[in-house]
Amino acid sequence: MYNCTTVFQEDHSGLTSKPIPVIDVFSGPGGLAEGFAGCRDDFQGSRYRVVLSVESDKAAVRTLRLRAFLRTFPDFPRNLPSEYYDFLNGTLGEQPDWSKLYGDNWEQACEEVMHCTLGNPETEDPFRRKIQDLKAQYGDRTVLVGGPPCQAYSLAGRARVAGIQGYAPVNHPKFKLYEEYVNVLKELQPAVAILENVKGILSSKVEGTPIFPTIEEDLCSGGGKQDYELYGLVHRNDLLAGLDPKANDYVVRAEEHGIPQARHRVFVVCLRADIASKLAWDAVPRLLKSDSCVSVNDIIGDMPKLRSRLSREHSPESWLRAVQDGYNKIKRDAPDLTELADKSFKEELAQGGTAIKVVPDDTAFEKVTLPDTCPAELRNWIQDQGLKKLPNNETRSHMSGDLARYLFAALFGIKKGRSPTAMEFPPSLAPDHKNWLSGKFSDRYRVQVSNKPSSTVTSHISKDGHYFIHPDPGQCRSLTVREAARLQTFPDNYYFEGNRTEQYVQVGNAVPPYLALQIARSLLSVFDYYDREIRPEAVSPSVPNQRDIEQVHAER
Repeated sequence: MYNCTTVFQEDHSGLTSKPIPVIDVFSGPGGLAEGFAGCRDDFQGSRYRVVLSVESDKAAVRTLRLRAFLRTFPDFPRNLPSEYYDFLNGTLGEQPDWSKLYGDNWEQACEEVMHCTLGNPETEDPFRRKIQDLKAQYGDRTVLVGGPPCQAYSLAGRARVAGIQGYAPVNHPKFKLYEEYVNVLKELQPAVAILENVKGILSSKVEGTPIFPTIEEDLCSGGGKQDYELYGLVHRNDLLAGLDPKANDYVVRAEEHGIPQARHRVFVVCLRADIASKLAWDAVPRLLKSDSCVSVNDIIGDMPKLRSRLSREHSPESWLRAVQDGYNKIKRDAPDLTELADKSFKEELAQGGTAIKVVPDDTAFEKVTLPDTCPAELRNWIQDQGLKKLPNNETRSHMSGDLARYLFAALFGIKKGRSPTAMEFPPSLAPDHKNWLSGKFSDRYRVQVSNKPSSTVTSHISKDGHYFIHPDPGQCRSLTVREAARLQTFPDNYYFEGNRTEQYVQVGNAVPPYLALQIARSLLSVFDYYDREIRPEAVSPSVPNQRDIEQVHAER
């Protein structure tokens, strides 16, 4: 049997096409950029190069800059500088000064990442000059990606402001930031653009008028000299027949594409008209559904067991007393969970609350690898053999009363296969809320069920952990930043800057990088056509394109 790589290595001389430049606006911590940067093949190496990331949040900018720095090394995303592993593994007390160790690499990263608020007059001019420079340097063989802030569109955000007298989405300071995205589209005129946003953007209205049709119209006409045609990534058969997409056709359900999270987001693919008008239907970008569903346990089940801190009087003894109190109430008021509770706490009770540590054992390297039940490609995407422990993996502190509720929710999740509602909590474990049974708090304490994808990881995880309870009853805590990052499919060597609250916000706001990788792959057929028909000088004709590679696989 022939190896596909060997066939083309014999027939071709190693010439490569130029990586496709990527401009990432409203970058967050860089989930989209990470997916595109990780898109490689055996023939041409890296297929994309991130040339600009733009973000307004200071902590996220630091995260972006560090990751951009690491991308300057040839073996990225593995075999990174030894000093970086020393920092992540705790050998160094603090992060090195990269500008002194690797001056040229750090300078390149600083050039790539802009701390900029789009639409702000103070930062507008430098950003526009940068876009014009990139246009002059790369022409129109580029990709624009980004997700404008979504608070005004988010269903959860709209629910939080529903009772504010006189509130209107149009008055939200970030309501029309999508227009800044359209402005970049008009100036850059990329071959492809991807707009990402929350599902609520499809139903958001201004004075009773839906906003999404306006967004579609602006994107279609946003190309200056060239208009754009819009596509969803998950195609119905009638879309392939040439019918226009409906709003829901833009929705990507991440759990259907190998992401361990039920995250439903809008992705609008904008193809420049000169490309879209000639592109064969089978080359239109689309995502194929995964053969397997990845669960919470598949992605965090083998992570080190950790005990939460207590907000007050923190010690193993005080932690055990708080859990013991909940344990006793559950045995008394929820007897159907008694057997599970006994199983979960037999070891803890025997060791006086010290069996599970607050900080993981640095020598337990085997505990930071992913379980074999995790699909191989996703496992290889996330884990890094250079790590001896996981970064950004400290537990937060909880009130002692919440530990008992976390324990109940986790036991209930194992027993029932779902999270309990407020009505299903024993009265002895009810929090001191007057409206606890009103229906407004029905899912106030939400456990992540181990054998299913998690619920959507959002920035709200930064405010409290009640919606993100760990499925293991023995740990009685909410998810760490690293656990949330794994559910978002960030590689384990991806370090989030800032304090813990800022880290949670970054993770919750991101596009899952492994989903972004699949989107990046789906666009390769477009650029194969571009390089072959529109600007063939961008690639040597002797280099196999994506269709050639697929043909060889088919013949095998």
